[in-house]
Amino acid sequence: MLFNQLGLSAELLRAIDDKGYRQATPIQQQAIPLILEGRDILAGAQTGTGKTAGFTLPLLQRLQDSPPGVRRVRVLILTPTRELAAQVGESVRDYGRYLPFRVAEIFGGVSINPQIAKLRKGVDIVVATPGRLLDHMQQRTIDLSEIEILVLDEADRMLDMGFIRDIRRILQVLPKKRQNLLFSATFSNDIRRLAADFLNSPTELQVAPRNTPVEGVTQIVHPVDRRRKRELLSHRIGAENWQQVLVFMRTKHGANRLAGQLTDDGLKAVAIHGNKSQAARTSALKDFKAGKVRVLVATDLAARGLDIDRLPHVVNYELPNVPEDYVHRIGRTARAGQEGHAVSLVCIDERGLLRGIERLLKCRIEEQIISGYEPDPRIKAEPIETGRGQRPSGQRAGGRNPGRKTAPKARSGQRHRSSNRGRARA
Repeated sequence: MLFNQLGLSAELLRAIDDKGYRQATPIQQQAIPLILEGRDILAGAQTGTGKTAGFTLPLLQRLQDSPPGVRRVRVLILTPTRELAAQVGESVRDYGRYLPFRVAEIFGGVSINPQIAKLRKGVDIVVATPGRLLDHMQQRTIDLSEIEILVLDEADRMLDMGFIRDIRRILQVLPKKRQNLLFSATFSNDIRRLAADFLNSPTELQVAPRNTPVEGVTQIVHPVDRRRKRELLSHRIGAENWQQVLVFMRTKHGANRLAGQLTDDGLKAVAIHGNKSQAARTSALKDFKAGKVRVLVATDLAARGLDIDRLPHVVNYELPNVPEDYVHRIGRTARAGQEGHAVSLVCIDERGLLRGIERLLKCRIEEQIISGYEPDPRIKAEPIETGRGQRPSGQRAGGRNPGRKTAPKARSGQRHRSSNRGRARA
């Protein structure tokens, strides 16, 4: 289905045309008409499916159909991370470039004063992380009493980060009469309980089976000894002339170390993770998108917050401890119908993690040994460090069978930490 068949205004179609888009993705085809009708929706949409445009375009149209007499906050979009808030805000500006609406991004890690100044001038749409939004609410620098549309984006990630109490506090101050849109990669029991609390007779959408990688991603595993991973990665980038590569690590320290090693190899690389200042994270992402940096090394903080148009290569330098995170990582490529390449460098320590991922995907991932980098069969598996000097919950010494059983424990532990930690990251 083409965008011009979805009932969007001429101004929005012009902005879509500027982006070079013609064909709507499945989530856009299903969500846009329902949102235009004013329906509440509960949408299961993986990363890379075009869901941001799926809610941004129709909410802009709804604002356009009922212009305000006085500028006020009419739309609130909640996201789990700073990067995602910035990305959604950018999308609102792109699609609304021919409309008069103003948007403000509100998140932590930066001074609150410029945000206050912007809110005082008047905005129509606020994209916020829960923690910083609560700061504004406590300081009475934002008025949410006239919200018409509420969007929860990446709701499952927000719950994982401990934002559930913050979300409920925000819901308490919003008008009872409003349209609600909830987007989540998974429909856990927690998500359904949250949806039941504030969605009004929602239409449920599911565009892809749970934990299914987006179409267009070619996946491959390169078995390699743990101490030769960096050498193999540099070799592959150089031999294949990869110009834009997103590399995932498990720990912040590991990300910093690898970025330095790759730079020493002659590959311009930079790390992005939660310990970096917001200015440093924004600068790194900007340089990567502009081609000034060839390799961006990230922790899972970035797995759902980065949107890089036509990103060709994602590398799992280390497999994630939680199998579901693999799907979110490789979803950074092959976005919105594009094609992409996902490579995993897997040592003997990670064979159990790989089996857990394959069980989740219900398929085997093709393995290819690179000549000159054959694994040494004499090397024994070692415990995998989580970044705190501990093995993932349930992993036996020797690294055998961490698999799928460890994943729920790891995620549960994240969910039950205090919400303050989640707020600090947002």
